[in-house]
Formats: sequence, structure tokens, C-alpha cells
Amino acid sequence: MNFIKGFTFGWDSRRGDFLKEEAKESLRLMQERTASDTVIIAISALQETAHTTEVDYWGEHMVSDEELIDMIDYAKTLGSRVILKPTVNCKDGTWRAHINFFDLDVPCEPKWSDWFKSYTAYQKHYADIAEQTGCEMLIVGCEMVQTERRADEWRALIRDVKDVYHGLVSYNTDKYQESQVPFWDVVDVISSSGYYPTGEWEQELDRIEKVVKAYDKPFFFAEAGCPSRTGSSQIPNDWGHVGDVNLEEQAHFYEDMFLTAGKRDFVMGFGLWDWNTLLHTLDEAKKHDGYGVYGKPAERVIFDYYNKK
Repeated sequence: MNFIKGFTFGWDSRRGDFLKEEAKESLRLMQERTASDTVIIAISALQETAHTTEVDYWGEHMVSDEELIDMIDYAKTLGSRVILKPTVNCKDGTWRAHINFFDLDVPCEPKWSDWFKSYTAYQKHYADIAEQTGCEMLIVGCEMVQTERRADEWRALIRDVKDVYHGLVSYNTDKYQESQVPFWDVVDVISSSGYYPTGEWEQELDRIEKVVKAYDKPFFFAEAGCPSRTGSSQIPNDWGHVGDVNLEEQAHFYEDMFLTAGKRDFVMGFGLWDWNTLLHTLDEAKKHDGYGVYGKPAERVIFDYYNKK
């Protein structure tokens, strides 16, 4: 696997957003201003709660198949590799890591078998699109911590996906969970979310490296990033953290991450979080406190690192 100089794109999109010229211009600017060579197009189905079993991937919260295919094709005209990442959120705001059911089936209660049936249909739908459009990788789940113990169901899902899609298949586990996923043996690429505090990357990379070497598989951080707020570099996964706008702290997070991870040969890239489909203006950048880097000092840090790889 070649080193992935990637950015996540599209997470904030709804039906029709990929048809807007501003969206394509945003993707072009992402490549130009960050020296990215890979776009991870992340889309999110919805289920009602963490304990309901139907995954809705056909509503207005999703870009249409046609506009997704058009955006993938456009990314390829820019020379980008494309990774497709269909995941799921809960309508009530519960984080997907808490999707969970009883280990033993109980009458009148929701069941793992029903959830995996629906989720597998969802993944196979987008696996077919990934195959049609020549995506370089498919990520079949993200940070679904409570589901990960269901290794047999995940193995079956990945087998079904591979019947449809013949590129690389990965699963994106959450931070600190790299050693807890029992089905790494059936993915082609191990990936995780790199939201580790500034100053702690060395110890976390030591831990992750042991897992990666045990499975002898390629590894990359399918997510990594930090909001531009004071204090966020110590809790970069907390999108709800309240702090003053701090563009320099965000830039320092990226400097520390790249400096330490760049010394580790087993780290084969990043899918940084994230680049908005519809951008704020450059004038607004100095007041923007989210994960986006457009017009911020972190953008130059990323460009310089990717440009040298």
C-alpha cells in the first residue's frame, strides 16, 4: 500500500450537496492547499437509537448514489485516490460506539442478527458503488466499539463485502482500541482514529506498533485531527469542548503528530478530519474553531508534510 496523504471529505453533506459547484471547488482546494493525494469520502446513514436495528441509507440525510458517483469521478479527474467510508450515526445523538444489543437473543428485544442484516445490506450497497467507480479502498465501519466483540458477524460482513468489492477493505477502530479488535485477520488494512493528546504520541505509537506487527498488515490513521480551540490538543476527540479560538494550538497538534508518527515506518498515512464540503470564507478562518483547517496555520503544516512525503 502506498502512503496515504489523505483528508476526509463530505461528512457534513446531505442530499444535493455534492451537486453544488461549491462542493467540487472545495474538493479541488483541498487537494491544492494541503497536497493531499487521497480523499476519504465519508457518508453517514442513520438509525433511530443505539438500540434499534434498521439502518436508513436512503433518506434526505444521504447524498444520492448519482451525486456520489459523480463526486468520485470528479475526484479521479483531479488525480486523487478515493476511499469510500460509509458509516452510521444515531438520530438521537448517541455516539455510534454505543450501538449495542444483548449477547443472547431475548424475545421482544432488538437483536444483533437483525442489526447486522441491515448494516450488511448498507455496506454491500456502497461496496457495489466502490467497485463500479474503482475506489482504492472501502472502510466498512468507524469507531463502533461495542459491536467489535461480535467477531463472527464482522467476519461474515467482510466476506459478503469482498464478494462485491475487490479493492482494499479496512475497518476504522476508535482511539485506544487498536488491540481490542478480534477480526483484524480478515481486513486488508488496519486503521484507527488518531485523536491522541499532544505530547503522548510516542507512547501510543509504541502500543499500536505491537498490534500492527502481530497481524503483519498495513496501517494508517483513517482519522486524525484537532479543533482550533484552547485546550483541544489535550482532548482532540472532544468536538464539544468549549474553548477560545486558538489557531496556533491546532497547528502545534499537527506538528507534534507528524513529527512523531513520521518516524514510524508502520504508519502508512492519514485521513485527516476533516475538510468541509461547503467551506467557510478565508476571512472567517480566524474565527473558526472547528476541525477544519482551511485558511488556518495548520493548513500550511499539513501541506509541508504531505508535500515532502
